[in-house]
Amino acid sequence: MITHPDKVLFPDDGITKGDVAAYYEAVAPVMLPHLRGRPITMERYPAGIGAKGFWQKDVSKGFPPWLERVEVAKKDGVVHHAVVDDLRALLWVANQNTITQHVWPARRPHLDRPDLCVFDLDPANDDDAAGVRTAALALRDLLGELGLRSWIKTTGSKGFHIVVPLDGKSTTGQAARFADAVGRLAVRLAPDTLTQEFAKADRGGRIYMDTGRNGYSATFAAPYTLRARRGAAVSAPCTWEEIEDGTVHPGSFTLRTMRDRMDAVGDPWADLQAGGQSLKGPVAAVRTRLSA
Repeated sequence: MITHPDKVLFPDDGITKGDVAAYYEAVAPVMLPHLRGRPITMERYPAGIGAKGFWQKDVSKGFPPWLERVEVAKKDGVVHHAVVDDLRALLWVANQNTITQHVWPARRPHLDRPDLCVFDLDPANDDDAAGVRTAALALRDLLGELGLRSWIKTTGSKGFHIVVPLDGKSTTGQAARFADAVGRLAVRLAPDTLTQEFAKADRGGRIYMDTGRNGYSATFAAPYTLRARRGAAVSAPCTWEEIEDGTVHPGSFTLRTMRDRMDAVGDPWADLQAGGQSLKGPVAAVRTRLSA
């Protein structure tokens, strides 16, 4: 099923396409529950990560008849996103030289009713692990004050993703506006360390509080996906206790360490699926805090 398995995709690490496919097969039991029903954008590297890759949303040609897809309207037509609901589909995506799967925070058929609200903490520097850890804990506490439980994962890059599972009753617009309001409040509370400035030149070394992952058709790196970085880092769910004691940092987990990690802890996000929460009260609470 995997063509050209000996093709090297991570040249500095000697990791092949076959290794990547074997990784996704190994993590499928914990990864698939977080992928099912979500439109996927594939980040592909046909010549390996040492060369320029590309992102692919539309799957209109060259796909097997069994592959599930979801049709999403756009301004001048439609986009047919692949949907990964089972191992066969996950391996098909891997066979396209896909390193990273990026997913929507909503699932079909209710693509306008997200079941996740996503916050992406992106530090200016790779070596700011302590700063972004402090920011993540502060965001957890702020969300808790607003009445929401949150879960965390490494991005496999420089930062963390903090997610709030939703009950599916809020629209995309409502979730996006709530996330932006939380971001503004967080920046107000820590203006020297956080910013919502999109342009890197305007961030002044501060951590970027990115709430843009919540718009319609916006995506974030899927739980357990690989990242196109040296070392084959993984965007891996972890626990708040691991963040508190400093044993996990944004690049802690890799293709070569995740199987032992799974054997040791399973899926730290296993209970996220049943944790859907209403935004009604938190929306009112964050408005009150911002107007004070």
